[in-house]
Amino acid sequence: MKKTLTLSLLAVSALYSADITLDPINVEATVVTDVAQKAQTSADLAQALSDNVPAIDMIRRSGIANDILIRGQKRDNITVEVDGTKVYGACVNRMDPPVSHVVANQINTVEVIEGPYDVTTFGTLSGGVKITTKKPTKKLQGSINLGFGSWNYRKFGATVSGGNDFIRMLATVSSESADQYHDGNGDNFAQQLDKFIQENPGVAGTAYKSEYKNLPAYKKKSAMAKAFIKTAKDQELRLSVTANRSDDVLYPNSKMDADYDDSNIYSVIYNIDNITKNYKNINFEYYYSNVDHPMSTYYRNSSGAGSINSVTNHLRTSMRGAKLKNSLNAAGYKILVGLDASRRTWDGKYYKTLTDLPLGGYSKSIRNAITDNAAIFAKVVKDYGPLNVTVGARYDDSSVTDDAYANNDYNSFGANIMTTYNINKKSKIFLGVGQAYRVPDARELYFISSTGNHVGTPTLNQTKNQEVDLGYETNNEMFKLKIKGFYSKLSDYIYIEKNVAVNAFSNIDAYIYGGEASASLYLSDTVTLDMGASYKRGKKDEPLAGQTGTNLANMAPLRGNIALNYEYANDSTATLEVRASDRWTDIDEENGEQVIAGWAILNAKVKHAVNKKFDLTIGMNNILNKTYAVNNTYADLTLITEGGTSDIMLMNEPGRYFYTNLDFKF
Repeated sequence: MKKTLTLSLLAVSALYSADITLDPINVEATVVTDVAQKAQTSADLAQALSDNVPAIDMIRRSGIANDILIRGQKRDNITVEVDGTKVYGACVNRMDPPVSHVVANQINTVEVIEGPYDVTTFGTLSGGVKITTKKPTKKLQGSINLGFGSWNYRKFGATVSGGNDFIRMLATVSSESADQYHDGNGDNFAQQLDKFIQENPGVAGTAYKSEYKNLPAYKKKSAMAKAFIKTAKDQELRLSVTANRSDDVLYPNSKMDADYDDSNIYSVIYNIDNITKNYKNINFEYYYSNVDHPMSTYYRNSSGAGSINSVTNHLRTSMRGAKLKNSLNAAGYKILVGLDASRRTWDGKYYKTLTDLPLGGYSKSIRNAITDNAAIFAKVVKDYGPLNVTVGARYDDSSVTDDAYANNDYNSFGANIMTTYNINKKSKIFLGVGQAYRVPDARELYFISSTGNHVGTPTLNQTKNQEVDLGYETNNEMFKLKIKGFYSKLSDYIYIEKNVAVNAFSNIDAYIYGGEASASLYLSDTVTLDMGASYKRGKKDEPLAGQTGTNLANMAPLRGNIALNYEYANDSTATLEVRASDRWTDIDEENGEQVIAGWAILNAKVKHAVNKKFDLTIGMNNILNKTYAVNNTYADLTLITEGGTSDIMLMNEPGRYFYTNLDFKF
């Protein structure tokens, strides 16, 4: 079993996923493969990653389109790429995080960068996610996936691929929808909000109108098409387009819901291999992505009779760029040298939903902001017997501006060194040291609230991360063990202060430390016991002005799991799992966080291979129907609250959930 059972670094059985394969990892990355088989209850990538990669936590925003943190870092402190295309969301309140713009059945692998160790991507401060979607094949093949679950969850996905020596093509489609899930108390989205309002009557206007209390939670459709064309020997033109359409996505602990969220990702790549004996590859990519995201109060009591007073904040963003990479071998060195250039636009406006008329004197939330970047990067890999050394460096020249402010110009030089020493064939130690930067985004610099307050701070400095990672891994006939720790020093870290109406963002100095550990015990050829845990802690060097606390926000407490897996037949596995979290007490209360109770949930599933072409999965999550929450309420998100020192609405996770998936291959 230990040779065939797919193992997660934190857990083999995920809360909402099927079996997951993790390739051998190094100090800076975890590679997740076979992603299309994970999303058993949702095509949401955030859920699958948070359940299977210990460095990742999820931020619950809705039934779908949830966000991620890597070691407590989110937003522009981490990066997301899809096939080399850097992807952003348009929403200032993270209703459309970058990982939501691709769905699980389109994905081949996900590489999770842990730390400042990616020199090929602009802004990888503390980590990143590199998503590689499926590639077209020459052989005609395909798959169909059907998913069903509690609260009227329905999912359909299909992929077909084929071609010849000249051209290979692929197409995928996906559709899913669900009603509002119920938490362990039996409350759906609207009922969770109503309960909060009972204790905080000052926010009664945020309640859903009676006629909308039972709306579906979301509807989402996605499609992807690719064509790989052989233009000459060892040369290929690769064309790709991905379109996502989400409608009426409910966000109950926010003041607004998403009317729709439309995104497109386009990519053109020209790849040449084996140019000379030592010149191995040249790869040029041009990409473009855009997101259209209006959010409004249309379904809420605050919109008035007939929703005549409904307000919309309509945001759009686009990202276009080009990247040139050259791969060479010289004197035993593997060398990568590249150029990178990009431009992001971001614009937002407020208006009355039904009339398109601007709000009183304040029509813009973001005023045509532009972020330009140009960079050069290099990476060198060399083996010295049992020692592998990788050195990377990147120089960036960036500017951010909008219609009202002159350019904010930023320059930076980031570098890292990563080493792995193979003690023997089964054990190794690894060490990484790195420095990286990221520039402020337009929200942090220029955002204007619906009341006309300039929430952004135009004078922000860029953030610097200096980090060290150290780990040990062994894998033998009896068990597998991995331990990893890190320390991150953040200079000019961008932080938001609660209840500050103007220039709410500031630069602070802070540090984060923590680690992840996992172990797999091979009890027999058919039984494996997997255990894992992660922990992190963050502190500000000094409290914010007028405050006393130094705890850094978004630092989830000790979390872990234990899973018993029994392979009762070939490619058929039964899993029983406990996932748990400590009580969340190290919080930044002055900036919106609250103490959250610890929790433990029990999950079970059976994945049965009916034959080589058909798999059936049946499972139950949160069997004991516990009420719990996985993320906190830091003021970086605009959530429902009466203001001042009053509570902020916390969104609970789903209660007991039944699901089944049918996977067909041809």
